[in-house]
Amino acid sequence: MGGVEAERALFFKSTDDLYIQQAAVFIEDAIQYRTINHRVDSQSLRLYRWYYSEACQWVLSTAIFVVLALAFFEKPSSLSVTSDLRLRHVLWEPPCGLTEGIEVFCLVLFIIDVVIKSYLIGWKEFQKSKWLIAYALVLAASIVDWTVTLCLFCEEKVRIRRLLRPFFLLQNSSLMKKAFKCLQQTIPQITSVMLLLALHLLLFTMIAMLLFTRVQMAEDDQEWKTYFRNLPDSLTSLLVLLTTANNPDVMIPAYSLNRAYSLFFITFSLIGTYLLMNLLTAIIYNQFRGYLLSSIQTSLIRRCLGIRGAFEVLCCESPSKTGRRGSIRMTVSTNTVLQVLQKVKMSSAHKQEMIKQVKAFTHNCVTAEQFRALFDELHKETMREYPPKPVYRSVFLQKLQTLFSHRFVDYFGNLIVAVHLICIFVTLVHDAETPISERDGFFSGVVNGSFSLYYLLEMAVKIFALGIKGYCSYKSNLFDGLLTIILLILQLSSLVQYGWPRPGWNPALHGLLSLWETVRLANMLVVFRFLRLISSIKLMALVANSLFDLIKNLRAFAGILVVAYYIFAIAGVAFFKDKIPAPQNSTNASLNASISPENMTQQCGTYEQLGYWPNNFNDFAAALVTLWDLMVVNNWQVFLDVFSRYASPWSKLYFVAWWLVSSVIWVNLFVALILENFIHKWDRTYHPSFSDQESEYQMSVQDMFR
Repeated sequence: MGGVEAERALFFKSTDDLYIQQAAVFIEDAIQYRTINHRVDSQSLRLYRWYYSEACQWVLSTAIFVVLALAFFEKPSSLSVTSDLRLRHVLWEPPCGLTEGIEVFCLVLFIIDVVIKSYLIGWKEFQKSKWLIAYALVLAASIVDWTVTLCLFCEEKVRIRRLLRPFFLLQNSSLMKKAFKCLQQTIPQITSVMLLLALHLLLFTMIAMLLFTRVQMAEDDQEWKTYFRNLPDSLTSLLVLLTTANNPDVMIPAYSLNRAYSLFFITFSLIGTYLLMNLLTAIIYNQFRGYLLSSIQTSLIRRCLGIRGAFEVLCCESPSKTGRRGSIRMTVSTNTVLQVLQKVKMSSAHKQEMIKQVKAFTHNCVTAEQFRALFDELHKETMREYPPKPVYRSVFLQKLQTLFSHRFVDYFGNLIVAVHLICIFVTLVHDAETPISERDGFFSGVVNGSFSLYYLLEMAVKIFALGIKGYCSYKSNLFDGLLTIILLILQLSSLVQYGWPRPGWNPALHGLLSLWETVRLANMLVVFRFLRLISSIKLMALVANSLFDLIKNLRAFAGILVVAYYIFAIAGVAFFKDKIPAPQNSTNASLNASISPENMTQQCGTYEQLGYWPNNFNDFAAALVTLWDLMVVNNWQVFLDVFSRYASPWSKLYFVAWWLVSSVIWVNLFVALILENFIHKWDRTYHPSFSDQESEYQMSVQDMFR
């Protein structure tokens, strides 16, 4: 009988441990907004937690980074100082099999990744998951293309798998998947405006071709000859005008003949640039906000399901514990909840606060509502606790400590920094027009020394008021202290080398960066300290906080842009590599295209005359920079012209597609995110009646994109 009882106790203990492990995993799923629809047996849970551990995810992220970075080293490699066509030399190319070996190792890791994911969710869920099916298909296509590469000894012209690599980045981030789905949901809604924009472009193209026809007088043909010679040129000219890149160049030939022609171009820009394009931004924002709210609701439902699932699992524990399903009110013992919280991987601050709340319960049980309310703590931002201030026995020292701890000490310090910056600015303006031999460094030497002494005094005062630990607990103080030490060391070194400042004092300059110039440059760090004034002005602080939030929480949208850049760069290298011939008189000594004899004969505003030789698609790195220049859309008609001349007139479709993806869609989505973030911060700051529902929505937006 004793053996049977021991086996039963061991069975119940292992079952209880499984329930606790399941509850811990469900809570971790809730914290990370993951679905709880996966295997929950003991071995699968161990594999599941190992897969989502920091080490495993770090290895996977590193493999994704490596496989994406291979584009910089593969043929054509980007291993050169410059991409200028006039200065390009024979580049080192990796031997066949080197990058391919690294790539296949990463692909093996991805295969293991998709196998583990598929096993954990089961075959039925795998069939429903479009992302996992696409993951498997992309891997299969990559392996086949990799095999073809080796069979052809790395001499194939096109590698299809390069275009597929960004998918590995996309599928590994749930936030990027949400952003991509948001993009998918938004694009169909803006097709009406895009069609209206296309109709506007075609209509004005027809009018332009009727207005600017070929005439007998050659001097009156400049508008037709340059911009409206045929339908493709006319469409291109007005499309570029829609982005204002060629304004007012496109108008000048006709406007110089008759001022009435300006009405055509002004009307086109008013309707297209200022009405339709801004209407497009408004529609994208409206659709983005609606889908964002829906996406956040889905994420919150996942969190609620994870928390509720953990509670239900704990209620299935041994009947000897609280939480029997037969009871009217289902509860879980506090000891069980504490065991689960100890196993959950979360921030230590949140875990400690939850444990504290559980221990504070008066009854030895936790209801479903209390269990759910525990995890409201996840929405709260942790407040950093600072070390206590030192305690002085002397009344006089206590009063000094109170005085030096006042916020007006910081305000006075900011004022001194502003005065220091003004002095530096005055010195720079004065020295800009003065020859080096005639400069008088007396004023600069006295100013630098005086302010360095003040910063040292301020540092000592704050250490006295806050203590060493308290002073070092503030990042701003650490920056101020480091700046003070740097300035002090440089000032003492300058004093030893150059002596005391005096009228007519002009320190000798030795080398590229002398000690005196180093002192001047170090003073520029004061600018970053001056930026702290932003937090003292309410509206500026609101704008700055919105900006920093965007920078911190923009990984998903930045990832989408990285995917777009990567795909278009690989396609650009495949389409346009070596299409632009290098100038015949290119030499290492000639870099100034504006004075090159060849460029003096080129038509004004062309690729050759402007010296855009470094902007090309001859390697991956150069393609990325060229795409950036195109996204800014300044002078992007130059690229349309040169590649249509050297590659094909159909190349314009590539550049128009990039303009639509980057400047029209992604930039407008970015504007929508800025508006969403700023409007809610504004409401929370300036409207005290901000509802709890809106507050929870804003909190969820920040938490999701964080």
